Amino acid sequence: MARTLAMFTDVSLCIGCRACQVACKQWNQLAPEEPEWTGSYQNHPHFTDKSFRLVRFFEETDDKGHIKQWHMMSDVCKHCAQAGCLEACPTGAIYRTEHGTVNINQDICNGCRYCVSACPFGVVAFNHDTGTATKCTFCNDRIHNGLGPACAKACPTQSIRFGYRDELATLAQKRVAELRKQGYANAQLYGEDQNGPLGGLNAFFLLLGKPAVYGLPEKPKLPQRNVFTDSLLSIGSAILVGLGAVVAFRDRGGKGGA
Repeated sequence: MARTLAMFTDVSLCIGCRACQVACKQWNQLAPEEPEWTGSYQNHPHFTDKSFRLVRFFEETDDKGHIKQWHMMSDVCKHCAQAGCLEACPTGAIYRTEHGTVNINQDICNGCRYCVSACPFGVVAFNHDTGTATKCTFCNDRIHNGLGPACAKACPTQSIRFGYRDELATLAQKRVAELRKQGYANAQLYGEDQNGPLGGLNAFFLLLGKPAVYGLPEKPKLPQRNVFTDSLLSIGSAILVGLGAVVAFRDRGGKGGA
């Protein structure tokens, strides 16, 4: 396999201009959508089949409810090392490229939507017009023509960077150290650690606070990992209900005989 390509997003440099969101729509020829009121400058509330990239806006408040800090983050498919969508796909439509990214072959997708529910980040969306699942591909066509993803090219502050994963990880670690020296004590990387959740993310982030501030799960895991535990709980509940019914019938039978 070729060296893994990745995307590093430094939220401390994001100005929320949405140039990345527009560039994604333009390059991937995604149809326009009706704006939605979300209570903030964010539009839309979540990824859709026509929005592969989403600039998120969060207001952090203090104990008195006063705005403490604005947080902006350009969010995208994480191209997880352990990709729930890929594992759940029954047709092989979702595959890993030689660069470590995760794509969907639209010609093979049967529209079952297992991948939609298997994504721990809510990235994969279903397109009702084509009957297939869709998501960001890191602009796979551009990559194979020596170009970076459209979003990274359009970012005016270099908040979004694209390149080899190992080089970006080194850059990200240095950036965290710089920010901490500047007083951002909570600066941290999310998804950079390949020994962490999901084996690391190929779209990782530098955050200025806890992941929850940005609407990200603290320790993302694949929904299918809960199947065994949930099955045991269901079986246990069924046994308890059955025992309760038996006891109830025995009590009723005893009273009837008296």
